[in-house]
Amino acid sequence: MRLGPIVTILLLAAIGVVGWYELADAPVQDAPPSRGAGRRAAQRDSVVPVTVETVKTETVPVYREGIGNVQALATVTVRAQVDGRLTSVEFVEGQDVRKGDVLARIDPAIYKAQYDQAVAKKAQDEATLANARIDLLRYQKLAQANAGPQQQADQQAAMVAQLEAQLKSDQAAIDTAKTYLDYTVISSPIDGRIGLRLIDPGNIVHASDASGLVSITQVRPVAVIFTLPQRDLPVVSAALARGAVKVEVIGVAGRGATASGTLQTIDNQIDITTGTIKLKAVVANDDQKLWPGQFVSTRVVVDTLLDAHVVPTTAIRRGPNGTFVYVIGEDERALVRPVNVVLQDEMRAVIVGVEIGSEVVTVGFAQLADNKPVKIVAGGQPAPSATGTSTPERKWQGSGKRDEPGGHERRHRRDKGAAEGSTHAKGDTREAAK
Repeated sequence: MRLGPIVTILLLAAIGVVGWYELADAPVQDAPPSRGAGRRAAQRDSVVPVTVETVKTETVPVYREGIGNVQALATVTVRAQVDGRLTSVEFVEGQDVRKGDVLARIDPAIYKAQYDQAVAKKAQDEATLANARIDLLRYQKLAQANAGPQQQADQQAAMVAQLEAQLKSDQAAIDTAKTYLDYTVISSPIDGRIGLRLIDPGNIVHASDASGLVSITQVRPVAVIFTLPQRDLPVVSAALARGAVKVEVIGVAGRGATASGTLQTIDNQIDITTGTIKLKAVVANDDQKLWPGQFVSTRVVVDTLLDAHVVPTTAIRRGPNGTFVYVIGEDERALVRPVNVVLQDEMRAVIVGVEIGSEVVTVGFAQLADNKPVKIVAGGQPAPSATGTSTPERKWQGSGKRDEPGGHERRHRRDKGAAEGSTHAKGDTREAAK
């Protein structure tokens, strides 16, 4: 029986027991603070960089927003009023025309002949009337001298009256012929913009044609028909009762007002299927940015707030107790101030509860709290970290050694050395056991 291995095991056990007693008798030292606790303590005591804006007074309009579309105030389809051959077209598609501008012409030959005929008929009847009046004077003198019958004088007077009526009929015929002759020249009935031509010169046109020659649309001014929820009807009606109500047409993607006009009327009933009310505004549209049929967003100015306290919308914060802002105190600490938001949009907010000239925080809320020390920085500059030093961005979210150049090689050498040391230790143990 070999006693070598048994003696080695007993020696190792004795050494372990002695080491355990030494560790138990050693004084207990306080553990160093964890890294997370130190970071939280640094954040509590650090100065937070923030960007601030001053509370200002402005005149702020109160809007009610809706959607709708642009409609022309007048649209006319130009048609021929007499039959005939179209001899010329005197407009260009897309042209702006004024009332009375000549658009097209129809062959006037037949209508000119009818007019001349009516004029000649009137001249003939005028000559007959003149002779009848001379005879009437002659017969009246003979009747007064008892040289002729009174009946003849009366008959001649009736003849004169009949010829005078005939002259009026001739004049009416002349006016009719002149009207038909004027219809051969087709003019614009309104100011507007010419559409696409529907017929070419040389074609025979008729007064009964449904398609017409061309359409004209009035684009200056234009009407904007839009809808608002029925809950906005009382405030809009009250604003309209006070006077002219301004309506703004919003551009693409809300980039400011494209045009502005005046509210003209409110529809006489609410749409029961949608719960909305229609309104009509008139816009001058001198620059022709609006086009009939175009869908637009609108906003009605129903009221105006004078000397309102205005802050950027980004300064408004919301919590369990309502809305508040961070106000910079005299000792450069952020103080929570509850506020009431009267009006708010994407850019600014009207509030009550903060004095004019106060500085409110607009950027830097991540580590901000009540009574927190702050440092005011210029807007748009990158804020430093809470510890006051910048931390370079790392590709790996791990230990620093992993990110250092050559870290993989050093790790490989360290692991290889540890493996070799373990191999040597096992060899020594086997030798001791022998």
